[in-house]
Amino acid sequence: MSGPKTLYIEDDSRAASQVQELAQQSDIPLVWAGSGQEGLRLAGVENFDVIILDRMLPDLDGLTILSRLRESGIGTPVLMLSALGRTSDRAEGLDAGADDYLAKPFEAPELLARLRALHRRASGREHSAVILYGAFECHVKARTAFRNNRHLALSPKEFELFRYFMENAGEILTREMLLRDVWKMNFDPQTNVVDVNIGRLRRKLEDGFDSPALETIWGSGYRLLDGR
Repeated sequence: MSGPKTLYIEDDSRAASQVQELAQQSDIPLVWAGSGQEGLRLAGVENFDVIILDRMLPDLDGLTILSRLRESGIGTPVLMLSALGRTSDRAEGLDAGADDYLAKPFEAPELLARLRALHRRASGREHSAVILYGAFECHVKARTAFRNNRHLALSPKEFELFRYFMENAGEILTREMLLRDVWKMNFDPQTNVVDVNIGRLRRKLEDGFDSPALETIWGSGYRLLDGR
């Protein structure tokens, strides 16, 4: 199954080539627009699942493009890329209508994970009543979790964390992603809140089982294993 059809608006041909190669390796159909004007035109005549939008473009800046997309009724999820990575820059991009914001330079696995997460949210699949992955079950409305049919007693925050891992099963999730989507923070509070809660969740997911449930990817983040 191919990934989300993606429009990539980027004037830097070298950066575009790298992302195009990554998309091809990951079976993601990608259309490159080398200018803001061309990107606006393509967004208006083709249906895309996700738009990757560079913030710094010579003809139209990314915030202007984003504004015009939303004004014209195009609600396609937008992942904004930018070398401007301060908290105020991220907040400005998100307030302008971006669905996600990724600072350059970025790691390829994180870009792919964010693309797929945006696609899942847009398609509504994360709202399923029950999410299944390997030996795990996440019952969204009942807010209950199971591994091999055994109930896992999770706190409210642990359940939100577990649900987020289930919605992004098998993907590497960074601390930034966890802070933004689970704790609703667009900045790093410089505390160990993520590590503490990951540790608690790991213990509850693995207690009494032989195989691990959460994998730490040093320097990148965390990944939920299938638990089999």
